[in-house]
Order: sequence, then C-alpha cells, then structure tokens
Amino acid sequence: MASFRKRAGRWQARVHQSGQSAVVKTFASKDDAQRWARAVERELDLGNYTPRTEAEGTTVAELVARYISEVVPSMKGADSESYRLRNIVRLLGRMKVSALTPTAMASYRDKRLKLVCPSTVLRELNSFSAILTHASREWAMGITNPVTGIRKPAASRGRTRRLDDGEELKLMAALECRGRNLRGQLAGGTRNHWIKPVVQLALATAMRRGELLALEWRFVDLEQKIAHLPDTKNGRVRTVPLSRAACEVLRILPRAIDGRVFPITAESLKQAFKRAVDSAGLEDFHFHDLRHEATSRMAQRLPNLIELASVTGHQDLRMLQRYYHPNPAELAVKLG
Repeated sequence: MASFRKRAGRWQARVHQSGQSAVVKTFASKDDAQRWARAVERELDLGNYTPRTEAEGTTVAELVARYISEVVPSMKGADSESYRLRNIVRLLGRMKVSALTPTAMASYRDKRLKLVCPSTVLRELNSFSAILTHASREWAMGITNPVTGIRKPAASRGRTRRLDDGEELKLMAALECRGRNLRGQLAGGTRNHWIKPVVQLALATAMRRGELLALEWRFVDLEQKIAHLPDTKNGRVRTVPLSRAACEVLRILPRAIDGRVFPITAESLKQAFKRAVDSAGLEDFHFHDLRHEATSRMAQRLPNLIELASVTGHQDLRMLQRYYHPNPAELAVKLG
C-alpha cells in the first residue's frame, strides 16, 4: 500500500508491505510519485523488487572505480580494460547509475563514433555492459542494463595488414640497438636491446604480446624445440613448437634474473615498437599485426587447419580460414 505526503514543495511516496521495511522516495510532482509507487508495488507483488538506494546514490565514476579496484585486477588484459573504462567515465562519470537509460547510452555511442572506430565503441559498450550486469548480480544495485536496449556498432573485419616487400628489413633495421653517440644522443634504432628479439620471436611463433612477455625460461626447451605456455589469453594451456629461426633467436638471448625471457613491460614494448615503426616509415602497422603475418606464413607450410590452430592457439577455426587461399585448379586435381 502506498501513501503520499507533500514536504517542502516536493512529494514523498512511501510504499508499505507487511513484514518488510517501507520503500521511500521523493519526487517533484505527485504524478511522478504515484507512477513510481505503482511500479514498486507491482515488483513487490511479483517478488522481483530490489532496492535502488545504492544505485541512486552512486555515480558512474564511483561504480567504475569500484569495478577497477575489485574485479579488473583478476582479468587478463587488466591495463587495457582499465584504460577502456576510463574513457566511459569521461562522458558518463557524473551521472547516477540509476539515471542510466538506453537513450543516454545511445548518446554515448554516437559521440564516441565521431572520435573512434566502431570496433572500439563496441568494446567499450561490452565492457560497460559487463559492469552493469556485475553490479546488478553481485552488488544488488537493482538496475536494468541499458546497454542491452541499444543498437551496437557492427564489429569490424579482422585486420589483414601484412609486411610488404622490404618492410621487414626496414623494421628490423629500426629495431637495431645502436646505443648512443659521443653527445649521449640515441644513434638511431632503439635503446632497448630486448625489443628486436621480441619482434623476431613474434614473427617466428605467432605468439601474442602477452604470451611473449610472460614466457619464462623454465618453460622453454631448446632441445625439444618447444615453449610451454601455462596461461594464455583464452585460459588454455598451450605448447608452441619452435622453428629453427625461433630457436636461434632464443639461444643468443642473455638470461634475466627474474627468469623471464623478456624482462620488459608491455608499455615499454608498445612505445619502442611504435617509435621503430615510425622510424621505418611503415604505415598503419601494429604489434598484433606480427601475429597475423606469422600465421599467414605458417598457413603456407601447415595446410592442416587443426595443426595450425594448435600452434597459434586460435579456438575458433573459422578465424583461421582467412589465412588459406587454395588454388581451385589444384583442388580439382585432388578431387579427381
């Protein structure tokens, strides 16, 4: 049963139900108060009511900060996820969580699409949707996920950037560690001697950046030519076969005290690689494109899709189909 009273020019609605605490909220008009009371009564009758007090007193910025503190650290790619969520805070941070609507999320989508590509917006919306779902299920915020009610940008096609003729030589030259001249200036190349071998091993193995940086010497066996990955992006254990070129890269590397093959951070690798790409004059080339390049080369040597997937770690075989370009005439011969 609902009751209403006017206080200081505003209307307070109070919904009572036997055996439960009263639910109270204040509105600018009596009509708004009555509509809210009817909605709460319906939810109470159905047993679906969840208090919204916390959602009404929490901003999006506070919600994201809590999620980054409590949930993100256990995720793979925590740094990227935190960066993505902070973009959301810049536009929606001051809003109360309870005020989020499909209209507000559609406005966010449209603003971001003017600045970044659709795939970036899609990832941001998916990340924020995960936060709202977590807040509803785990933190009992009593909110409906507004992201599910809007049209999402179409996912972009996977990148197909490969190294053109001569680009690999230019990139490797730009990655050469040349030290400094007599004036203390960097004499071309890179100052970090770990960067070039990381790139070389990426091209030889198709390993992801995170897998390369997490690789430890105790999991590398150069006699058997394998590298064991106990923790990968998709959570599955994988053992990567090492080609002759991969073994040659690893054999000449110095051993770091902490046991890692490449004792550098993801950020230092990112910045050094970007400088090298710019110095080499390569356009629109990212570190992850090395994985595409390596997989494309392997597809020419491993015609068996299952074998290629076991090397690269792709779970969805459909993602590997774009690396195969069989000759129809040769297929006709095989068919007889």
